[in-house]
Amino acid sequence: MQALVDLLPVVLFYVAYKFSDFRTAIAVMMVAMTAQVALTWLITRTVHRMTLISAALVVGLGAISLLLHNELVFKWKPTILFWIFAIVFLGSQYLGARPLAQRFMESASQGGISVPARDWRVLNLMWVGFFTVVGALNLWVAYSFPEGVWVNFKLFGLTGLTLVFALAQAFWLSRHEAPGGS
Repeated sequence: MQALVDLLPVVLFYVAYKFSDFRTAIAVMMVAMTAQVALTWLITRTVHRMTLISAALVVGLGAISLLLHNELVFKWKPTILFWIFAIVFLGSQYLGARPLAQRFMESASQGGISVPARDWRVLNLMWVGFFTVVGALNLWVAYSFPEGVWVNFKLFGLTGLTLVFALAQAFWLSRHEAPGGS
């Protein structure tokens, strides 16, 4: 359910773009992200760091983009976010008891998975590579194609690539699933 809530500002951005223009879409996404953070806080009294970082980037880069009349500033947001994730995942290889990929997957699987430490590090580095590549891919699309292509890529391309990569990781991890685990 949280994934759908997190995707809502992007969908609203897309709809606003299709019915208006890029600047309006940026403003809509800024409001949607702010509302998402506020509502999440009011309901749960907590907001995930990833959501806060994303909201800060949307509002900050959105404001700069609108003030400078430069849409490219806003188009950097996914790249910056993905590269922050890459740095954090890479740092988790060396700081803390377990890499971030292991922490996320173990909490999601509720103990139904037993993976050797080496494989967790490999999986974590796969995510580092993925975040680095899709961050660069976002810039390539932003600078090489018309605005409408980038808008479609942001919603469908980046979301689709992330989903496919996550499914590939789940398949890769499934070979470690405990008998009778789910």
